[in-house]
Parts: sequence; C-alpha cells; structure tokens
Amino acid sequence: MSEAEDLNYPKQLLEYKDGFMVSKTMFTACELGVFDLLHESSEPLSTADIASRLEISIDGADRLLSACVCLKLLKVEMINENEVYTNTDLSSLYLTKSSPKSLYHMMMYYSNTLYTCWNFLPDAIREGKNQNERAFKISTKDIFEAIYRSEDEMKTFMQHMDSVWSICGKDVITAFDLSMFHKVYDLGGCSGALAKHFVSAFPESNVTILDLPKVVETAKKHFIMDNEPRISFLEGDFFNDPIPEADLFIIARIIHDWKEDKCVQLLTKIYQSCRKGGGVLLIEALLSEDKHGMVTSQLYSLNMLVQTEGKERTPSEYKKLLTAAGFTDVQVKITGKIYDAILGKK
Repeated sequence: MSEAEDLNYPKQLLEYKDGFMVSKTMFTACELGVFDLLHESSEPLSTADIASRLEISIDGADRLLSACVCLKLLKVEMINENEVYTNTDLSSLYLTKSSPKSLYHMMMYYSNTLYTCWNFLPDAIREGKNQNERAFKISTKDIFEAIYRSEDEMKTFMQHMDSVWSICGKDVITAFDLSMFHKVYDLGGCSGALAKHFVSAFPESNVTILDLPKVVETAKKHFIMDNEPRISFLEGDFFNDPIPEADLFIIARIIHDWKEDKCVQLLTKIYQSCRKGGGVLLIEALLSEDKHGMVTSQLYSLNMLVQTEGKERTPSEYKKLLTAAGFTDVQVKITGKIYDAILGKK
C-alpha cells in the first residue's frame, strides 16, 4: 500500500482505537470461564452448550465466541451442521486456570483493576500524579491494605504478580551467571515463583523471601510445596525493618514504584547489607535510552503514573540509582521478553 493509500485508509489508527475492545473481549471470555469449560470438555461444544453451562445468553455467547475465533483464541468447525468450538493451543496454555503457565489471574487484574485506573489517564497526565483516589477512593499508601483485605483477594493478587514469571522468569534469572551467589534474598518475592527459577538455575544457592507477614502467611499456605527446601521465608518490611546480610539481593518490579529519593534510600540500605563481592539484581521493564522504542515499557510507564509515584526507566537511569547507592560495575541485559535484568556489584 502506498503512502497516499495509507492516508486514505488509516488502518493502524483504526486498530489502535479498537485495542481496548480486543483486550476486554479476551478478559471477558476468561472471566466467564469459556476457556476453562472448553479445556475440561471431552468434546467440542456448540454455542448453545456453552451458553447453557456458563449460564449466559445464547446471543451474547454467539457474538463472544465468534469474536474469539477472529482473535485466534478459539477454533470453530462444523459437526452435524452445527458450529462447535475448541480452544487454540495458545488459549489452553495461557488462559486456562489449571495450566502451569496460566496468565488467567493477570488477565483478571488487568480487567478489574488496570482497566478501571486507565479511565483516569487524562487526569493523571494533567496532574502528574496517580489516580487511586478517583479510581478506588483510596490513597496510594492504602492500596496494599485494600488488596490484602481478605486471604482470597491477597491470593488472587499474588497469583497475578507471579504469573508473568512462567513466561520470562528463567530469562531474567539466567541473564547473568549468578552461580557464585549462594545466600540470596528476594525482597518482596511474593509467593516464591521467581525464587523457584533461581534455585533451579543455580542449585548451590538458597533463597529467602522477605515480604510482609500476610504475604508470607498466604505464600506458605497456598504456593510453596514441601519439595522446595532451598526456599524459605522471612516476615518483614524491607523499607522499615533490618535487611539481613546476603550475597545477592533480588528486587523485581519494585524500584519502578517509587521516586528517585526513595529508590536510592532502599538501594543504599541493600548495599549496606550486601557482602563484599556481592550484588543486587534489579528486574524491570526497561525503556530504550531515546525513550522512543519499547512500546510495552512506555505503556507500563504510563501505568506507573496512573497507579503509583514511580515510573519505568532507561538503563542509564537505573545505573545512576545504583551508583548513587554505592554499587559499581553495573551491567544490563535485555532479554527480549517483558522484563530485563540489571546487575550491580559491591
């Protein structure tokens, strides 16, 4: 298509404007249980079967299923003159609750939380601050209390936070050779999903997850199996409580939540607890140095504005933070996945 024809039919812009419809269609199919139902069924199901079992309207089911076929989330075929549906391999692997690589809880977090927050993106950009008060009628400092209101809500949030490691956890952990670090602390390590990747990649290491008491309690109850002897937990608030000495500290998706002064405060505290020759591994979604590439990271940075006081950063900005805290020989590895790795040494 020539440039003139492109201007006469702005396909790219039309696809962008429909982006939220695409994501909400996928979220809705997840929420209603379409992919789980088809995964558990021993045979393809018709629209009427799906509508009946999920207790939704036949007309609504027909439109949703057809849209999912177009999005390549479902497959359709004719059997006895009836259209019947099955999951695609992609949906079975990532959108069903029972899959070990399930992103279901991530999809629900995006649908129920981020989708609401982003209604207030214009306000966040005008004011330069998060919109939690408008979106949820709470302040930033109360967010985690709201998330942790009940064990079920906390478990769901933790499942969301950890689901991404099923697709890029190994990549960020093995971006550097970390085999020389035997005593490792994962600060804010949630349920231990990233710690599992670490002990799998480096069998001589032990990982302790330092997280809030309610998180630790839920992790022990619902996530960590008895066959993970090299993963342990310590209750605490790493901003306010002492951080034990270790060879390596992992900080995944935490630094991006905060302004520079608070980042340096935490990194300095980690530096003081880090053994000589040790290091800190930051795992974040990196912006490109010119800030014009990495579309996903750009969107994540807007999300940080909507939800937190932080932002996504470039490699040089992370190097500056680590250097200010005392770390040297800062190295960056781009994984090609959602998250990248930055290693600073003491």
